[in-house]
Amino acid sequence: MAVVGVGIDVVDVARFMAKLEATPALRKRLFAPAERDLPPNSLAGRFAAKEALAKALGAPVGLHWVDAVVVKNGDGQPSWELTGSVAARVEQLAVASLHLSISHDAGIASAIVVAESEERR
Repeated sequence: MAVVGVGIDVVDVARFMAKLEATPALRKRLFAPAERDLPPNSLAGRFAAKEALAKALGAPVGLHWVDAVVVKNGDGQPSWELTGSVAARVEQLAVASLHLSISHDAGIASAIVVAESEERR
């Protein structure tokens, strides 16, 4: 496997929630319906994850946030459901796997994403 990209992001939970409350349309632009009503830490963590994913994919113009949905497996480990613009970028870069870690502490949510391909670069 070869690393295609790495992204990291940090979000102040209170500041992020204030922005969501001040701009109600932002919630629909950033989150898929299944994500929109999650608690503040989860929303901030998912936003950090989406930002980190965009960075790992080279931050191209045209990615739609709702095309990347954070889901959890049976053990609570986060992963992705990708569609549309994000899935197309993953295919374009020949990404074979995406690793995601999200953390919350002291009012901060953080996420890191590592994108790997099967081919050596």
